[in-house]
Amino acid sequence: MNRKSLLPPGLYRICVTVPDRLRRHAAALAALLCKPHTSLAAIGLACALPALADVADMLPAIKPGVVGVGTFNPTGSPRGNLLGTGFAVLDGRQIVSCAHIFNKLLDTEKNETHAIFLGRDRNMVVRPAKIVALDRERDLALLRIEGEALPALKLGDSSRAREGWQLYFTGYPIGSVLGLNASTHRAGLAAIVPIYTPVAAAAQLNARALKQAKNPYEIFALDAIAYPGNSGSPVWHPDSGEVLGVINSVYVKGAKEAALTAPSGISYAIPVKYVRELLEQASSAAK
Repeated sequence: MNRKSLLPPGLYRICVTVPDRLRRHAAALAALLCKPHTSLAAIGLACALPALADVADMLPAIKPGVVGVGTFNPTGSPRGNLLGTGFAVLDGRQIVSCAHIFNKLLDTEKNETHAIFLGRDRNMVVRPAKIVALDRERDLALLRIEGEALPALKLGDSSRAREGWQLYFTGYPIGSVLGLNASTHRAGLAAIVPIYTPVAAAAQLNARALKQAKNPYEIFALDAIAYPGNSGSPVWHPDSGEVLGVINSVYVKGAKEAALTAPSGISYAIPVKYVRELLEQASSAAK
């Protein structure tokens, strides 16, 4: 994986592009090679460790900023309804997710609110949230919470993403059925493709397809399986932890795979450059 591809163009010393943990590992590996009777198995294991350590070391910085999103009804049963995933950005009080999660109108007579869900296992904390901006064309939503800020995830430059990269996404694939436990999955960036695919016959056209044909944009096709609860999950780079996309396992999949009778094992993500546009829109509206 080319780490330099995430950096702005220019000249860099080689030492800038090599993380400290890899330098330490290289030194340890050199010392191991100098020892007599070192087995090939030990050398192979030592060579494999950096790939495992990178993701394991990065996760503690990612997971605290990932939350469940949905609704909360104080008189309902259950009171909390986790519908998808979101993640904190900027000041830690703004949450990015998918717009389709919030299509259903709130029951205001019963004081139902949008909400985020924090915690672990059955120890769940609910915090009210307010929708401040929507991009329904790209199925993105921006929510805001009050009170204590969450650890914000950094947004990367999705225009630098390259096919073949190994990325990861973190979220709640089956909601809170087994407790509030975020899962992380590996996802190869299989292709960068247009949202709109020409159809074979006019009978296959619908309002969504016509709209996408009029204003197409590129999305990430990922070699991974994402479930509805993963919608809104951040897709991040294991070296930098920067978010490059937002998982969309319902809206985009319905458009791209409408002709398939069974899931293809491919998931889709909205490039994070559209998140930046939504944040700018919300900022302008607040002025």
